[in-house]
Amino acid sequence: MPKSKDVHDPEAVSAYIEKLPQARAMLVEAIRQAILGTDTVIGEQIKWNAPAYFYNAEMKAFDAKEYKRDIVVFNLRQKDHVLLIFPTGNIIASDAGLLQGDYADGRRMVKIFDIIDLHAKQQALLRAIKSWINLVEKP
Repeated sequence: MPKSKDVHDPEAVSAYIEKLPQARAMLVEAIRQAILGTDTVIGEQIKWNAPAYFYNAEMKAFDAKEYKRDIVVFNLRQKDHVLLIFPTGNIIASDAGLLQGDYADGRRMVKIFDIIDLHAKQQALLRAIKSWINLVEKP
């Protein structure tokens, strides 16, 4: 297994979420549980100053600058929505229009405005994550 600096650290993620305003914390926690419930190979940590989810199993070796282990990272800078960034979202072929953006580095994004919006997008989000996991190059 390629060595990774990624360390599954749910306690750090819980502590991070507990510091958020209550309504924001509830939405972040709901998204967190949806992501973690997708597959047991998903690990979580605080990375880039926010909750981040990564492939926590064996992979073929790769250049760390390719971010092939990173599945999705929260961006909580906006007040009206949670932004989910898929650093390599361009590899997901069909996502029912869920992933937005066409960045040269391969990033794609999902905006989630509230719990109702999460429920509307949750199945497409889970399919996108499962699709991403199925594309992982395993040894």
